[in-house]
Amino acid sequence: MRHIYSCPLRWSDMDAFGHVNNVVFLRYLEEARIDFMFRLAPGDGSPSFSGGSVVARHEIDYVRPLVHRHQPVTIESWVTKIGAASLTIAYEIKDPDVTYVRASTIVVPFDLEAQRPRRISAEERSFLEEYMDDGMTAAA
Repeated sequence: MRHIYSCPLRWSDMDAFGHVNNVVFLRYLEEARIDFMFRLAPGDGSPSFSGGSVVARHEIDYVRPLVHRHQPVTIESWVTKIGAASLTIAYEIKDPDVTYVRASTIVVPFDLEAQRPRRISAEERSFLEEYMDDGMTAAA
């Protein structure tokens, strides 16, 4: 299963060449990731993902330029790897017939109070496994 996020484009996202600036795509990925990990986190009152997380790595392949328009762009997100204390989220920023960006982010759950990384909880793992890419298996 993939998480689908509808991301509006803003006029200020454009660069001098009339397309979405490469740095802005990181913001789009962040919006989709936050929507996926926090708004869709399991259970009312669940502590899952609420303790914080940090980005350890981004990879972005810019496939085609995206120009400003009034309709939002779709960001599909899914999980490709779940480790003991990190996960990898993959993304495509796209329209039905065009892909603009393919990307991935390594996210590390973080204990804000202790100021250190923490393990992924059983509840978080269960939630994330629902979004694993077909053919991939979770790492122990």
